[in-house]
Amino acid sequence: MTAPRPNFDGPRLILGSASPRRLELLAQIGIVPDQVRHADIDETPLKGEDARDYVRRIALAKAAAFDLAAGDVLLCADTTVAVGRRILGKPASRAEAGEFMRLMSGRRHRVLTALVVRQGDRTRERLVETAVRMRPIAAAELEAYLDIGDWQGKAGGYAIQGAAAAFIPWIQGSFSSVVGLPLSETAAILAASGIVMKGAPR
Repeated sequence: MTAPRPNFDGPRLILGSASPRRLELLAQIGIVPDQVRHADIDETPLKGEDARDYVRRIALAKAAAFDLAAGDVLLCADTTVAVGRRILGKPASRAEAGEFMRLMSGRRHRVLTALVVRQGDRTRERLVETAVRMRPIAAAELEAYLDIGDWQGKAGGYAIQGAAAAFIPWIQGSFSSVVGLPLSETAAILAASGIVMKGAPR
């Protein structure tokens, strides 16, 4: 017997991201992708590239990397951290993670998430920007944080839902966007393509 499809009789949803956090966030709003794929693209920022332009370019590149069947809906996203004009990607080492955290310590930074939804020849986009403030981080606290290893694979070297939450007293914008997917905007952009939460009227 064939198991029921997660999104019932609507179009198939493909999540173009291997991030378990994005999968968990979609589940929070009752959306389960039919398939999860990963785009292997070069995410190196261009020289002098603005953070907003960068995150949008990467999300669009991810969306363009997949072949889709007729009617499929593809959701891709990219999240980056910016301090001033500097883009903080995923640190390549403990030392770089420490550099990023010291840069953000005691000041505000921006977290930007670009959403791209492809369906047929139509592409929908959203860009969500959230301001985040980190309190001053003492040297001993930073070393303890780096020892945990929670910086690995995280833009800016931290996850707001992880150990670094102890350093963040204030945000302005979307908490879920800082995690990796702004849920209100994602629900709206998917609904426009016929993807709605389980049990929601069509």
